[in-house]
Amino acid sequence: MNRWKALVVLGTAQFLMVLDASVMNVSISQLVEDFDTEVTAIQAVITLYTLVMAAFMLTGGKIGDMFGRRRVFIVGLAVYAVGSGLTAVAPTVGVLALGWSIIEGLGAALVLPALAALVAGSYSGRDRAVAYGVIGGLAGAGIAVGPLLGGWVTTYLTWRLVFAGEVVLVVLILVFVRWIPRQPPPAHRIHLDTVGAALSAAGLALVVLAVLQSGTWGWVQPRNPPFTVLGFAPTLFVVALGGALLYLFFLHERRTEARGREPLVSLHHFGNRVLRSGLATLFNQNTVLLGLFFVIPLYLQVVQGLNAFETGLRLLPVSVTMLVASMCGTRLLRIASPRTIVRGGLLVLLAATLWLIAAIEPDLHGASFAGSMALLGLGMGMLASQLGNTVQSSVQEGDRSEAGGLQYTAQNLGSSLGTALIGAILIGSLAGAVTTRINEDPRISDAVAGQSAVRIEAGLSFVPADDVATALASQPEIPPQEAAALVESYQSAQITGLKAAVLACSGITAASFLFTGGIPAGRPERVVRVRRSVTGPPERQG
Repeated sequence: MNRWKALVVLGTAQFLMVLDASVMNVSISQLVEDFDTEVTAIQAVITLYTLVMAAFMLTGGKIGDMFGRRRVFIVGLAVYAVGSGLTAVAPTVGVLALGWSIIEGLGAALVLPALAALVAGSYSGRDRAVAYGVIGGLAGAGIAVGPLLGGWVTTYLTWRLVFAGEVVLVVLILVFVRWIPRQPPPAHRIHLDTVGAALSAAGLALVVLAVLQSGTWGWVQPRNPPFTVLGFAPTLFVVALGGALLYLFFLHERRTEARGREPLVSLHHFGNRVLRSGLATLFNQNTVLLGLFFVIPLYLQVVQGLNAFETGLRLLPVSVTMLVASMCGTRLLRIASPRTIVRGGLLVLLAATLWLIAAIEPDLHGASFAGSMALLGLGMGMLASQLGNTVQSSVQEGDRSEAGGLQYTAQNLGSSLGTALIGAILIGSLAGAVTTRINEDPRISDAVAGQSAVRIEAGLSFVPADDVATALASQPEIPPQEAAALVESYQSAQITGLKAAVLACSGITAASFLFTGGIPAGRPERVVRVRRSVTGPPERQG
């Protein structure tokens, strides 16, 4: 048991890092009421949190190399606790953004890369695979338990207690942080590449910002952007600017390495096929996971009318099966290779998304929905049991903080893209389905259909059908029978939009098979022998 003490501390920290983001998502309506603001303001706060983490994850990994991973892990947790405490007492939206989005985001950017490297440094061989399986399972559990815990606390107490509780949890982690073994100091003095840090942060921030705002700005035709570029929505232009900065970042890193200086990220990592496959699959996994966790609560809360706590209960099978599958992943290594397990997980995930499409109906069928959720957790758990270990085991000891930074950058970019892309597909499919149904319904006159088309073109939101009925009732020029037909069309289009969004997740899952070729295909013992023959003596473990 003593050898797992470090995993208890690191696993608790991983659970904490992903918990409050899911809590925040189910507390939006209460936050709007408490701060007397609009939904868009709270969405901006959530967006900023993702931006900060994605932009500074690489820098956080390098700082861990410079000052020691355990020390940076401790400092990051302290910063995170300050942000959580400020969030718990925030009197305004501005203070909420400062505490949660900025301070907590910076703390997470220090903690997560160090955490990934500390797991690899604390365990070796089969124990390391077990540890990464547990870490992946706890990350998924945090995502799934967050709505349940946050929904209950928000519904019956106050969301502020969650963040106050996080401060207490951080204190407990710091009390037992001594269970994490000290890591060897770097062999040479490491310097921070400030120019590379600035370029990577700016480039990633712009790309993530554009993708996250695409639903509001529009991709090509402007919907409601703050400005336009040559009459077009700014989304693709901002993505291009971010891409240009990232290209400058790679040129700078290449020049820095050529001059014998310390880069922010060594470009030779991108020549590592195992690392590339691990990062790409992690990116796709989080794109699908967060895309589904955007769609499913909408189905349960908006279409089915469940509250936050009831939504969390419906998501519980995901948490249970994901945790179990993650922890059993090491046992699977006795009979299958990491590549086989990952591909098996993708097959299970694909089956789960297809089942979910069939389960999404106007009336909630509890058993079918629960089955799809359980299968979803199983597939995600199989992936989580292998991918973290694949990424960290593909590099040497001195490169693990960089690998951790790349790992969590890929995960956060995938999370951002999943929420934005799947959300955009949902709204686009909803608008298209509503328009088609209105035009085909003989009960709706051409005049009313024309008015509806204008409103849909201006922007459509995914709201309860009762809200649509209330809005139509306030317009006396629309006859009651036509209003009822419009509501029916909207309800039917909601199901079509949800199914289209989940189908997109199925497509991403299927495409993920193309990126698994570099994941080790041999048994773990064979993989180690192969790496020794290629890289020389085995790396020094923990």
